[in-house]
Amino acid sequence: QVRLVQSGGGLVQAGGSLRVSCAASGRTFSTYTVGWFRQAPGKEREFVGGISLSGGGGNTYYQDFVKDRFTVSRDNAKNTVYLQMNSLKPEDTAVYYCAARPYSGISDAPRAYDHWGQGTQVTVSA
Repeated sequence: QVRLVQSGGGLVQAGGSLRVSCAASGRTFSTYTVGWFRQAPGKEREFVGGISLSGGGGNTYYQDFVKDRFTVSRDNAKNTVYLQMNSLKPEDTAVYYCAARPYSGISDAPRAYDHWGQGTQVTVSA
C-alpha cells in the first residue's frame, strides 16, 4: 500500500512560482507513475501533467494549458515527486492532487489512479 502526503503550495501573486511535493511511503515509488490533477470550485478534476515510472524512462507529459510553465520531476532516493509551477495565473487557482498508479504509463483519467494525496490549495492572486 502506498500513502501519498503532499506539502507546499500556498498563495502567490500572478507571475510567481510555487512548488508542491508528493512524498510516498510504503512501497518503492520508482515503480509508480504519478499524475498531477487539479480541481477548482465548481469544476471537475482535471489532469495537469505526469511522470512515468523510472523503468519507463521517467517521461513527462503536460496539458497544453500548463506546458512550458509547469514541470514534474521525481527524486526516487527521497520517494518524492514534485510539481514546480512557474508563471502562475489566477486561473491556476485550485486544489492540486498527486495520484499514483503502479507499473503503468501516464493517464489523464482520475479513475486510472489507485492512490491519492490529500490535496494542496494553490491560490494565485491577480
